[in-house]
Amino acid sequence: MPTTDPQDGDPVAKPPQLLDIDARGLRALAHPLRLNLLNSLRESGPATASGLAERLGESSGATSYHLRQLAAYGFVEDDPTLGKGRERWWRAVHVGASFGPEFLYDPDPEVRGAMGNVLQWVASVHAQEVGHWIGTTQDWSRAWFEASDLSDFKVRLTPELSRQLADEIHALINSYRGRVSEETEGSAVVRTHLHMFPRSAS
Repeated sequence: MPTTDPQDGDPVAKPPQLLDIDARGLRALAHPLRLNLLNSLRESGPATASGLAERLGESSGATSYHLRQLAAYGFVEDDPTLGKGRERWWRAVHVGASFGPEFLYDPDPEVRGAMGNVLQWVASVHAQEVGHWIGTTQDWSRAWFEASDLSDFKVRLTPELSRQLADEIHALINSYRGRVSEETEGSAVVRTHLHMFPRSAS
């Protein structure tokens, strides 16, 4: 099951609380600006519609509208600890989301299309993050460069073994949560991508 976990620096030593999205929520989420708004709130914390507009290069009217839509489907909510007067701050409700494979085989073409749009967005974000890392490697120490990894593997598996491998990798990554606090000198949030898919022999 694909997952997105933008806050993988969470110091809590347990798997993150993920939202299990249903078809209704998926259709509501499958909009580029809504995906970017939600990702920004998860990545950078609470913000106002105007602050998000400036960050994403959008109008505050557009960000305000789409934030209200995200709130209607339970993706974001007001942050009561922030804001003064009429200033409205938003925060993400969950740290990430999971998507069931049934959406790609749903009889409703709108649901299939929404799933495809979300997956394309996720793949695009992964590519951007890898590209940003490659373009900024000299800003990091040699130790961090040597600790990074950009590999690919080819292994013949059945669908069942492929699922088992993915589950074991997820469990391994989650076992590292909570080992390093935010105050640890020299530490950083490490972003890990997992891409697993079958490939034809040709």
